[in-house]
Amino acid sequence: MKIDESLPLEYSTEENRLKILGFWIFLGAEIALFSTLFAVYFTLENRFGTGPSAQEIFHMPPVMIETILLLTSSFTIGLGIHAMRLGLKKAMMTFFVITLMLGLGFLGVEIYEFVTYVNEGATIQTSAFLSALMTLLGTHGLHVTFGLFWGTAILLQVRKRGLTPETANKSFIFSLYWHFLDVVWIFIFSFVYLKGLMVL
Repeated sequence: MKIDESLPLEYSTEENRLKILGFWIFLGAEIALFSTLFAVYFTLENRFGTGPSAQEIFHMPPVMIETILLLTSSFTIGLGIHAMRLGLKKAMMTFFVITLMLGLGFLGVEIYEFVTYVNEGATIQTSAFLSALMTLLGTHGLHVTFGLFWGTAILLQVRKRGLTPETANKSFIFSLYWHFLDVVWIFIFSFVYLKGLMVL
């Protein structure tokens, strides 16, 4: 395996560069998935029938907490990759752990939010609006859950093998995935929650 030392560790082999390209292609498919979910939501957002509307169930404090947690995690994963490129294994792992803890906090608040909806009589069967909303939020939440397991597995590999072209490549690809989830959340925050809370 030929290593190009002039490139960052995650790009240092031809195989690594191809894996990163392949992951960008995968993210293209993920964009198509979430675009479809957003399109369905925007089509059904006013079809709440006798169930509650967005203004009746959306509460800003939990949403703001979720947003702060996830955006902060995007910053810490960036610091983790920077530390990785400097060869600072301990710092890299620390920032990754912080990222995963923030992600876990986000997931906890989202679960609390779902429980609150159900207690207010807003379930996935209540209306087309709630069905589309919970499918969108649930899909994003499942992606975050998967990310927590994936990130943990990478941390275990880095701890065991150190910073190698292989572990650096996996860590960088994971950071792309995590940034993607943050971008999706910004769209959810802006076009679902803020739009839903606007008085028409």
